[in-house]
Amino acid sequence: MSVSSNKNGAEGRKPSITYWAKDKIVCPVCKKPFAQEVMQKGGGRMIAGPLTDELHRVFEPSKKYGRIFPMIYEVGCCPNCHTAFYWKDFTDIRDEDTFTRLFDDRDRREAAVETLFPYHSLTENRSLYDGAAMYYSALLCYEKVDIAYAPTFKRGQICLRLAWMCRDLDLLCPGHNFEYVAQVFYRKALFFYQQTLINETGRIESIEPVSNFGPDVDKNYGYDGVIYISGLLEYKYGQKQNKELRLKKLEEFKKSIARIFGLGKSSKEKPGPLLELAKNLYDKIGKELSSNNILIDD
Repeated sequence: MSVSSNKNGAEGRKPSITYWAKDKIVCPVCKKPFAQEVMQKGGGRMIAGPLTDELHRVFEPSKKYGRIFPMIYEVGCCPNCHTAFYWKDFTDIRDEDTFTRLFDDRDRREAAVETLFPYHSLTENRSLYDGAAMYYSALLCYEKVDIAYAPTFKRGQICLRLAWMCRDLDLLCPGHNFEYVAQVFYRKALFFYQQTLINETGRIESIEPVSNFGPDVDKNYGYDGVIYISGLLEYKYGQKQNKELRLKKLEEFKKSIARIFGLGKSSKEKPGPLLELAKNLYDKIGKELSSNNILIDD
């Protein structure tokens, strides 16, 4: 792993953040085994910081381990064919047509990831940069996954996490356009989150296969969280060229948030942080609508 000073001031081994699982993952696409890197828990590795309005948990750096990004360990990527999934999907997805599409697409996928994240590693202890590359590969893989496995939502969640990672990369390595890339992923997340709602309500693609809606790794905010994130992304990152369309969409999300969260009234059934954030979003949307002389009867 990396190094740190020991008691005598000499360089020694830094306490490990991850370990390599004893049992290897067999890639369902190329049938080759590869090692799974797993984040160790406890020992002061994860120091929870603030929760952002995007339901992103910021973890504080520790003197012992430095800054840790737990979400980068949630996906795996086969070094042979560059198939990347959330770890659970390496065994849950069993559609041979999906595997064929992914195998045929491997060269294009590898080239696309290398263009955006050149010189990343798939075999060493991953950095934030490596993790972002794996997430991008996963985004491209879920394009080819059958709708029985809820790929639309997973693409939305992956895009949102990629936006967070790219913003962190911009702080760590300014001047490399990572903030611009983050904005692209935010807009993609907006599309996929809203398409998830359309597909679910229209019975086109079920979200039943999703076990954790996140959006981050520390808490599952469920389907209410999907509705909240959809409205938040529209408010923060939605298009502003067509004012009439923007106000119409905000009006729809204000009504949805009102129905789900009871117009901001307290509810023991709703997660506390989500309820408070939904209230704030409801008020912000309402302020923009009222400033444009649009009144809504909730």
